[in-house]
Amino acid sequence: MTPDVSPERHVYGPVDAPVTILEFGDLECPYCRAAGPVLREVVDSSGGLARLVWRHFPLFELHPYALTAALATEAAAAVGRFWDLHAVLLEHQDRLTEPDLRRYARDLGLDPGTVAGDAVQAYAPAIQADYAAAVERGVRGTPTILVDGVVQPGRARVDTLLAAVRAAGARAGG
Repeated sequence: MTPDVSPERHVYGPVDAPVTILEFGDLECPYCRAAGPVLREVVDSSGGLARLVWRHFPLFELHPYALTAALATEAAAAVGRFWDLHAVLLEHQDRLTEPDLRRYARDLGLDPGTVAGDAVQAYAPAIQADYAAAVERGVRGTPTILVDGVVQPGRARVDTLLAAVRAAGARAGG
């Protein structure tokens, strides 16, 4: 099976929502962990106006397990469980070794052999594509959050992001 490298392969919320919140993130980044529940709340309270798209930007020079964590979530995505493993890894950022990844997979009912080791290398092109897209957009840190292409500065907050989503929806006629 060829891994999906489409830019919008990881969507939380209605796939056809008129407004896209795009997050370039790192699964070992504490700021991404803090932004996760905020972004989900924005999508959940948008009344179908917004969807969240996750793209990988592992800061591997700062976070030694970010790349292996990203590869593990890609493997989970192949069986429809990206967001499940994504949430677990953000929650347990201090424990992202290969044995940890295998344990989390087992806890989620996934085959532990598919989320770590040589098996995940098939998903490297997807991570590389996300990383290249981030660099092309000038992303320098995580999380970088965009609402319909507009960078949202500062800490992720429900009120400011929901206002940006509603403004983008109004511009889009939604």
